[in-house]
Amino acid sequence: MIKHTARITLGIILVIIGLIGGLIPVFQGWMFGIPGLIILADYFPPIKKLLNWAKKKAGYKKDSK
Repeated sequence: MIKHTARITLGIILVIIGLIGGLIPVFQGWMFGIPGLIILADYFPPIKKLLNWAKKKAGYKKDSK
């Protein structure tokens, strides 16, 4: 339970840092926001759908091995 809470908290902190970084021109917010969303996708289905949509838009394909 503590592990899940810590991961969710870390994900939220990273997303917040990413949002702040998006407002400051010299700070690369996506470097924190994307990992935060990846962590949160394990716990929140709407975020998982958003990530899957972004992967499709980017043309990401898994290896078919």
